[in-house]
Amino acid sequence: MADHNLGFDTLKVRAGYDSREHNYAVAVPIYQTASYDLGSVGRAEKLFGMEEAGYLYTRIANPTVAVLEQRLTALDKGTGAVAVASGMAAVTYALLNLAEGGGRIVTTPRLYGGSFDALKHLYPKFGVHVDFVEDSDDPEAFRRAVRPDTKAILIESISNPNSTILDIEAIAAVAHENGLPLVIDNTFGTPYLFDSFAHGADIIVYSATKAIGGHGTTLGGVIVENGKFDWAGGRFPHFAEPQYLLREQETGRERSILEVFPEAPFTARVRLSYLAYFGAALSPFDAFLLLQGTETLSERISKQVANALRIVDYLQKNDRVSWVSHPAADGNPYQALAARYFPKGAGSIFTFGFGGNEEQLRTFLNAVKLFSYHANVGDARSLIINSPKTTHGELNAEDQAAAGITPDTIRLSIGLEDADDLIRDLEQAFAAAFVESLV
Repeated sequence: MADHNLGFDTLKVRAGYDSREHNYAVAVPIYQTASYDLGSVGRAEKLFGMEEAGYLYTRIANPTVAVLEQRLTALDKGTGAVAVASGMAAVTYALLNLAEGGGRIVTTPRLYGGSFDALKHLYPKFGVHVDFVEDSDDPEAFRRAVRPDTKAILIESISNPNSTILDIEAIAAVAHENGLPLVIDNTFGTPYLFDSFAHGADIIVYSATKAIGGHGTTLGGVIVENGKFDWAGGRFPHFAEPQYLLREQETGRERSILEVFPEAPFTARVRLSYLAYFGAALSPFDAFLLLQGTETLSERISKQVANALRIVDYLQKNDRVSWVSHPAADGNPYQALAARYFPKGAGSIFTFGFGGNEEQLRTFLNAVKLFSYHANVGDARSLIINSPKTTHGELNAEDQAAAGITPDTIRLSIGLEDADDLIRDLEQAFAAAFVESLV
């Protein structure tokens, strides 16, 4: 059956894999090899000339990795994907592929700390500059930030760490009216909770390390495209450049990436330029582990969202909590946008304000027993961390304020445990932290 006729839960288990092409193995095999026999001189010429599909070297493509790429492509209803070694590699390759040779990226301060810091301090050293909008909730702020050399708008579907939601379709309209692609980091949303392409994205990036893998064991990143953006439209001349690598074998005529890969030029270019030469390749074994995660994606996310709602309700009623930032929280300003864009729930990662002093906060974090204190999200285990000093510790006080991160911020990533047990764990940690005030 064609993938477009199948439901999400079927695709997450079966998309991209035909056992007849893999010795009838039921599970996706791990092709643990660096290279591949070319078979003959004639076949080698066709492979290197992009005239026959096949595998040359695992740094560029691998059969196990290819199943992961095809599965994410199917789940997002895209036309192509490329998997890389980490989420940061996915962000980096996507943005460099857009702004190669220099340019600007318009974005929001509400980003993962590593993304924010790289954009502000590292990218300019490569001629890529960033414009952070002042009011992320106003789509027109993105329009005002666009300049003649702007190459893209970048946002997160659900922001890290405060789970804010932007008016994505309005921002997409701003991007497209200016001939720009919208890049959405959908790590928190996942393909299950958020249909990025249906709401205006042109490029999706994932840290597959998080909910896609879901078990906290494996690093990985994925870039997905839908083949609809006009890369020949003027701002991206490097997509139309003839390349010797893509020459016709018989005539020697050089072809462009748009000519050779018309349905998926963006991810093909990432693969042949950045993955091939910068080399952040995803290993076959790690691709296999991430595939195991995709098979239970909707079940895990559904349980985690349900657990998160229980925890949000508990925290809202706790006198030792000053605020809760989740779209489901009472009075949250993003409830309407969450209902519009996230009908299955706005994720299981959110923050709250700890209503005590610094020493009490340290005691609270040291007192949790079920929550794991470490820098990851989307894990089957519930996680807790003080974002201002860890995941967003690269940001100075001014940058944290722009991102809405206050010193009392604690981020939770809710896992698959029993919600009552998680609530009891938080309750005993609060009791430990505030014991002196009760004496």
